[in-house]
Amino acid sequence: MRHTFRSRILVLAALLFGGMSTTSWSDDQKPQSAISPENGVIEIFNGKELLDCYTWLKSTKLEDPKHVFSVSDGLLIISGDGLGAVITNKEYRDYHTILEFRWGERTWGNRVKKTRDSGLLVHSVGPNGAYNGIWMTSIEAQIIEGGMGDFILVAGNDATGKAIPLSITCETAHDPNGQVLWRKGNPRETFDMSNRKRINWYGRDPAWKDEIDFRGKIDPDSPVGEWNRMDVICDGGHIQVYMNGVMVNEAFDSYPTAGRLQLQTEFAEIHVRKWELWPINKGPQPAVPFTP
Repeated sequence: MRHTFRSRILVLAALLFGGMSTTSWSDDQKPQSAISPENGVIEIFNGKELLDCYTWLKSTKLEDPKHVFSVSDGLLIISGDGLGAVITNKEYRDYHTILEFRWGERTWGNRVKKTRDSGLLVHSVGPNGAYNGIWMTSIEAQIIEGGMGDFILVAGNDATGKAIPLSITCETAHDPNGQVLWRKGNPRETFDMSNRKRINWYGRDPAWKDEIDFRGKIDPDSPVGEWNRMDVICDGGHIQVYMNGVMVNEAFDSYPTAGRLQLQTEFAEIHVRKWELWPINKGPQPAVPFTP
């Protein structure tokens, strides 16, 4: 049976617009409401329903007339027909999030023949749609063919139009094309709004092309239709990203250090069977996902 989230969205609308944080933070003004899963796992999707979340689309805001987001046969189905995200109502800090997903077949718009694209955005703050009317200000762990775990700074302004501070520090190298990539043990570089760049996962193929079904020589993600597991561990300003048990990227001194989580819709169909938050060092270790 298929369920949509429209009714839940309408109920939450007043609360979200009335109570959402829209200001940037100083170090001594980090949100006290942010939750850490200290007493056990917090399920965001449990195979039956999407828990304590709302959806946002650039075109229709809090409404979802095309049913971009739905639940069917134990899966959260994101059709990809639009730009936006599933967003947690609550802010979280200091957690290990596990996302198990696979690609669907459908692609849309100007990305019909381009790499399948989504992303898990952590430490999301500020108003809905702060980035081009689509996403909240956040740090993205990229989900894209050939680029699983790339970091992207998703910029945005607060309600007054002031840029929300956003930065990460990574150990970096450069590929033959001059692209920045993570290289553990190398000197650290800090990236903010003055030099905002993508920090690629350590093995991103220098021959990467934005074309559907692209696979690099050592990509750790599974082929289309097979399950993947992304683990993102956020411990203060320290962020580690794993894909199918392989650590692919790492950042230090992130800012912000807490916020909502967003799971993107970005013109590619994606299916989710598990999305949960664990206390740091108390959950399952990053691993290849179980396939029944």
